[in-house]
Amino acid sequence: MGSNHLSLIWVFLILLSLPSRLVLIEGQGIKSTRLLDLVIRDYTFKSYSKYFKTGTPYNINLPSNLTGIMVYTSRYRCGSLKRYGANIKEFHLKVGVDVHPCIERILIVTQNLGNNWSNIYYDNYDQLLGYQLVSPVLGLLAYNSGDDSDLNTQFEVKIQSPDKSGIQIDFTNYTSYGNSTLDGRIKMCATFGGDGKVTLEKEVAPNICGATTHGHFGLVVQSPLLPVRKKMRRWTVAFGCSVGAAIAVFLVGLLLIAMFMKVKKKARLEEMERRAYEEEALQVSMVGHVIRVHTASSTRTAPRIEQTLRPPR
Repeated sequence: MGSNHLSLIWVFLILLSLPSRLVLIEGQGIKSTRLLDLVIRDYTFKSYSKYFKTGTPYNINLPSNLTGIMVYTSRYRCGSLKRYGANIKEFHLKVGVDVHPCIERILIVTQNLGNNWSNIYYDNYDQLLGYQLVSPVLGLLAYNSGDDSDLNTQFEVKIQSPDKSGIQIDFTNYTSYGNSTLDGRIKMCATFGGDGKVTLEKEVAPNICGATTHGHFGLVVQSPLLPVRKKMRRWTVAFGCSVGAAIAVFLVGLLLIAMFMKVKKKARLEEMERRAYEEEALQVSMVGHVIRVHTASSTRTAPRIEQTLRPPR
């Protein structure tokens, strides 16, 4: 009876630890920027309440495996957002921004990925080779906000502004380097597109970037070492490919020569064997012919010898 109680206690403890283990595995396995957005979206809607006040930012608590990421969400009506705009943490949405599609309300989610999680964008966007991030990556996303928790109603919506800088991102509090440490390098605004491309543009103001749609943004500067490394890498790859191709052609040539010599040697041996066989057959034929001629000659001369030796009567 006691052992049964102990078994039940162990099963209960294992079930309690499963959620934290799953969350830990989930965080450790995130290598995709899209997957990270989906995980943050799920935690946002788990924390969401229909009693959230319109236009008030609420902090979203994330698990320990996502430490370093700060997420805030605000609820808006589509029409009010277009008429009045909004200020949400580092993002300023000017009057005239449009949301499509929008049924009635949306949840705007802002992300600050910090220094550690921002590297996931550096690793997934090859166009950043030759540049380095000098700020954390900040994200602006929006989702349809229904009164229920149905996942089918939590689809992503698009924020669009007719103004080239209708959406402004303020990096003033998050730049990693001061102006004195940039060595004259100009900061550029990087916009990370969902198609895997990066768009680089000038700042609309010091430490402020402009955008026309939602997405992820960061400040970058050109690294003086990486472009040289990039050129050297291309030259090295080209040289390596050329040398490899030359070696491959040389080895294939040696293989073909070896095969040709082997075939030629085999043909020569077969020819020699054929000639030897023919010569041997000819010799055997000649010996047989000589024996037959000699035997026939002996048969014809034998009576004459016997007649010669017979005494007279």
